[in-house]
Amino acid sequence: MAYHLFEVAGIELEYMLVKKANFKVNPIVDQLLTKKNGSLTSDIDNGKIEWSNELVNHVVEIKTNGPVESLEGLEDLFQDNVIEINSLLEEFATVLMPGASHPLMNPDTETRLWQHHYSKIYALYNRIFDCRGHGWSNVQSMHINLPFSGDDEFEKLHAAVRILLPIIPGLAASSPVLDGKHTGFKDTRMHFYKSNQKEIPHMTGKVIPEQVFSKAEYYEKIFDPINEALKPFDTDHLLDHHFVNSRGAIARFDRNAIEIRVIDIQENPSADVAIAAFIIETLKLLVSEELVSLEDQKSWHEDALFDIFNEVIINAENTLITDQKYLALFDIEKAADVKIIWRKLFSRVKENLSENHAKHIDFILQNGSLATRILKAIRNDFSEKNILGVYKKMAICLQENRMFRP
Repeated sequence: MAYHLFEVAGIELEYMLVKKANFKVNPIVDQLLTKKNGSLTSDIDNGKIEWSNELVNHVVEIKTNGPVESLEGLEDLFQDNVIEINSLLEEFATVLMPGASHPLMNPDTETRLWQHHYSKIYALYNRIFDCRGHGWSNVQSMHINLPFSGDDEFEKLHAAVRILLPIIPGLAASSPVLDGKHTGFKDTRMHFYKSNQKEIPHMTGKVIPEQVFSKAEYYEKIFDPINEALKPFDTDHLLDHHFVNSRGAIARFDRNAIEIRVIDIQENPSADVAIAAFIIETLKLLVSEELVSLEDQKSWHEDALFDIFNEVIINAENTLITDQKYLALFDIEKAADVKIIWRKLFSRVKENLSENHAKHIDFILQNGSLATRILKAIRNDFSEKNILGVYKKMAICLQENRMFRP
């Protein structure tokens, strides 16, 4: 079935499994899915939510089981599934941990790829890129899938998404600590994302997608170069261009949707779904051309947007934006930090958000991104004991659906 702009949405959330005793990652997603299903499977239909495996065996994905017409109340469905998964994991002395990166994982020694369904694809990825790296095996994100019907709707949605991508880490960054230290990035996940696939640069491009606004143009400028670059590596023809396109937002013409991928996972589903709802309402505002014309949105080259994005992944909401042309898109006249932009957007769309979603966005805008709150809680004490104490509190926030306060 073809859906029109903003008629439905799909949300995907990823969480890592960690041992309760020492909080090391625990690669037992296959055992979790077997315990739930009775036999091993890579996907479990759990009513309105579906569970599935990921590239590595310590990450589980829970997602809407097909498109949903409204995000209102979706956080409760996700929370019910988090509680059920944690209940199943008790037998293994394991718990789900939120946040986009594990602060102490050693990917060289702790990475275990999924060995079951689709394992040939994952093995090929590992052969090409070596997935024993933070950017591959130590990343958890939220994906938002939004539909379009035909080139006209794709053009509007792709133009709006490209404009918004650079500042999304200012709202959602949650990966400031790796290898037991502050990395210098609040969104380290996206820092690795930029160069993860350096062996085949066409796959990621500049993270911000190119100025392509029709299906034919997308194939010509993105998919065809990807397929050409893959040929020497994928001799068995295992990979599909939809699957390997790794830009920060990807076009899925197989299901007529754009999937946004630059959003770090938060401390609980309420925060994730609120961020998704806020982003969707902001995209509606951009598509309406109330702020800026479609032609002006389309005029932005990916290099200029990437330069802004590259700054935002360092300081998140505290990044000072000085590009007057970009600020003008949001009706801001002088240099402003990213949280000012998001506050202005919030004031424009707040009335379209549910009370619960607005409450959670207000909390983030008042208290900072999860990355900022993590660093405040650590208070410059990067001892293993202190870091683990902070992340154990986050795991409790996930189980109890509470916001993380430093």
